Amino acid sequence: MHSFASSIDECSRRQAATYTPCSSFHSSPSSPIHQLHSTPVPQSSSSTRQVPGKMDAQNKEVAALVHKITGLHAAIAKLPSLSPSPDVDALFTDLVTACVPPSPVDVTKLGPEAQEMREGLIRLCSEAEGKLEAHYSDMLAAFDNPLDHLGIFPYYSNYINLSKLEYELLARYVPGGIAPARVAFIGSGPLPFSSYVLAARHLPDTMFDNYDLCGAANDRASKLFRADKDVGARMSFHTADVADLAGELAAYDVVFLAALVGMAAEDKAKVIAHLGAHMADGAALVVRSAHGARGFLYPIVDPQDIGRGGFEVLAVCHPDDDVVNSVIIAQKSKDMHANEHRNGRGGQYARGTVPVVSPPCRFGEMVADAAQKREEFANAEVAF
Repeated sequence: MHSFASSIDECSRRQAATYTPCSSFHSSPSSPIHQLHSTPVPQSSSSTRQVPGKMDAQNKEVAALVHKITGLHAAIAKLPSLSPSPDVDALFTDLVTACVPPSPVDVTKLGPEAQEMREGLIRLCSEAEGKLEAHYSDMLAAFDNPLDHLGIFPYYSNYINLSKLEYELLARYVPGGIAPARVAFIGSGPLPFSSYVLAARHLPDTMFDNYDLCGAANDRASKLFRADKDVGARMSFHTADVADLAGELAAYDVVFLAALVGMAAEDKAKVIAHLGAHMADGAALVVRSAHGARGFLYPIVDPQDIGRGGFEVLAVCHPDDDVVNSVIIAQKSKDMHANEHRNGRGGQYARGTVPVVSPPCRFGEMVADAAQKREEFANAEVAF
């Protein structure tokens, strides 16, 4: 269906703003699309000094994209159910195909009607993703050893790539590297693939505590590990709201925050501030976000909110491949008050000034390819 990379169960998604349960969004299929012509078209931040012709072309590209997304939102909102089906699969495939390519759109600058449409679309994506994951979790649980059959989930490779990216960013940017004894994943859902991939491929000695609002999600998730004596022994599942966690958070060396925990910007900021108040000094935080048109699929996290929450932002990575989520790596500041001062208005982490980095895996591939080319050239016979 849709190649989303983070997971929260369907019950969690209905309350994904972890401090305030989200009310259901009933869209009016006609209103956003008919308001497009009155919605200001955003310009990309890099276009401020561009020639008018290029700006006009970008504005037209953005307007066409918003028009297309609005139409898809209207069609998805009319579906009688968001459970996996040919109609659901086709519409979400069209949506992801439209949102994943690089785009000059800045969804944070859309007009109010388009913003309302976007917020409603993210909630629909959240519900559909929850139903998809619950469906495949039940399928996997029917096997004697579910972990031997993870490939039946059509987007399992996306979790492999996202978890690899997150691990490599942590290893590169957290001072001293990482060798965490305990990791928390907030918003793990019925298919805790992120925790599994990290535990099985990257952190073989680490204990993982998975938190989700929905008990049904945790029941499904725990069944997937019943036959595994290695990773299964390092996985535990807890039904809890992150707002109710306090002293527990100080035990973790790394905390992962799933993309759909706190879907509204103010709710996400509250979650991050809560983590900042209770995580241990020096602990790492991994926040999943979105960039460009992918912001129609997932909430966009402002790094400045992470700084205000008591963290130092170490790196921001915006993949442009099949990894849909952006990744923000931060570290709990040892001096929260100094960090708040540094990251206040006009501070170090104002929008656009954060350290945006390339994916480590891609950088390594580029270096290896360049070295190979040099070696090939050095060994080649030059013919005149």
